[in-house]
Amino acid sequence: MEKITAFQRFSRAFRGNSSLTKMLIVFTVSGGGLVAYSDAKPDSGMNAITSTEAKPHNGTNVIPSSEADGKKKRVVVLGTGWAGTSFLKNLKNSSYDVQVISPRNYFAFTPLLPSVTCGTVEPRSIVEPIRNIVRKKSVDVHYWEAECFKIDADNKKVYCRSNLTTDLNGEEEFSVDYDYLVIAIGARANTFNIPGVAENCHFLKEIEDAQRIRRTVIDCFERASLPSITDEERKKILHFVVIGGGPTGVEFAAELHDYVNEDLVKLYPKAKDLVKITLLEATDHILNMFDKRITAFAEEKFQRDGIDVKTGAMVVKVSDKEISTKEVKNGGNIYSMPYGMAVWSTGIGTRPVIMNFMKQIGQPNRRALATDEWLRVEGSDSIYALGDCATINQRKVMEDICAIFRKADKDNSGTLTANEFQEVLDDICERYPQVGLYLKQKQKNSLVDLLKDSKADVVKESVEVNLEEFTVALSQVDSQMKNLPATAQVAAQQGSYLADCFNRMEKCEKNPEGPLRFRGEGRHRFRPFRYKHFGQFAPLGGEQTAAQLPGDLVSIGYSSQWLWYSVYAS
Repeated sequence: MEKITAFQRFSRAFRGNSSLTKMLIVFTVSGGGLVAYSDAKPDSGMNAITSTEAKPHNGTNVIPSSEADGKKKRVVVLGTGWAGTSFLKNLKNSSYDVQVISPRNYFAFTPLLPSVTCGTVEPRSIVEPIRNIVRKKSVDVHYWEAECFKIDADNKKVYCRSNLTTDLNGEEEFSVDYDYLVIAIGARANTFNIPGVAENCHFLKEIEDAQRIRRTVIDCFERASLPSITDEERKKILHFVVIGGGPTGVEFAAELHDYVNEDLVKLYPKAKDLVKITLLEATDHILNMFDKRITAFAEEKFQRDGIDVKTGAMVVKVSDKEISTKEVKNGGNIYSMPYGMAVWSTGIGTRPVIMNFMKQIGQPNRRALATDEWLRVEGSDSIYALGDCATINQRKVMEDICAIFRKADKDNSGTLTANEFQEVLDDICERYPQVGLYLKQKQKNSLVDLLKDSKADVVKESVEVNLEEFTVALSQVDSQMKNLPATAQVAAQQGSYLADCFNRMEKCEKNPEGPLRFRGEGRHRFRPFRYKHFGQFAPLGGEQTAAQLPGDLVSIGYSSQWLWYSVYAS
């Protein structure tokens, strides 16, 4: 007779009873314990997904709609980075059929990429599968692992190509129709067309980049350990150059320094005195987007740690053996330095599909897609762009000054009183955020105070200005306009904002909640996007971090490192 173990009995009982949706089994073996937990789900969900899969056609496949009656609006999301994932996580309106298209089937926590390069953090710790993110949502979401290579705005289609290496029998390309398109494909590394950068430098934007850097670092130490290598060649092989003194470049240089001095010198003791780390920055200081106190502390710390910081050094060429720099401070002289590994971290560039799309919609020669304050691509009501691939083209007050005046002048008298202006003041500040920034700089409580200054001989309540005087009073307001930085923080907030707009689309169509339309009638459906800055961090190695927080607060040292840990552990 076949001997059946207790585990097999439990297993058969569980498989034979679908009603046992949850089971907890506790085993004790030799004083130890083993806990097994199972959560069974019916197969109908998988069957439902399978039934909607596209069937192959000749030529380019067309992904059919999941709703035959067409009641659900189809939303196509391109990208699974900070912006796209934030949009998916916050979308709750089940009246949409959502199609997610991205060559990357996971979300990566990019601020920790420098830590992956040196093994401080493992890659699996900073990724989350997209299917895992969307499977619990009430919204109908489908994911396709492919890359969009063309956007057809006229016909509301996107054309995609699978990036899978397996043989798909010529069915690699397909097209997807959309009602709304959300473009969140991010950006690529910007080489500024400098010769040799793309061929000889590492980048640090993806998980694969970090893993390649980690392998190359180890390879450099292994090569330097070979007995046939001279000391001069060892110095060259163990010279690590980081190009770009921004947060990513600075953090990677710090991580690499700690990795070498705390781990690798124990494995390769003869290499300790031969390793050199150089940080190249084209401007006068590293971390120039931070407070000057942070910049000074970082430069001093790197000097103490032995990291060679060269500012005013503009890279002009990279070969497989040398990096050529133009020294801005020394009359533009060209210098060359041998290296073993180079990491390029100097800004972002536009992806080809976005460049082609911008030409199609009349936005050539731009760094990124131009959108309005509601993240809609300019010239389109159904296409939205967010994250690093887009920039908000904030409307200027001076462009609408006549419309603002007419809207406020309700009695059509040709002059504007303080009371009339006060009635539209909130709408002006909400529609044009630069107004609030200008008032803060001038230490004014409201725009009425600016009008009062232009009429210094009268009391505040009696202020009355014509169009010319009104224009003069607001002439400097647009000087406070600033583009948002291309950061994860901005992209995540944009994704959350846009999802909230989609969640309340029908409600706000009937009851608009945005500011007045100064160049039209009624109100905008939604309030415009407003970025809220929560601060920025720059890990500097040695368990020390620099933090610049809202309110011009600066924190530097070990306590800031724990603040950094707490932010990214939450």
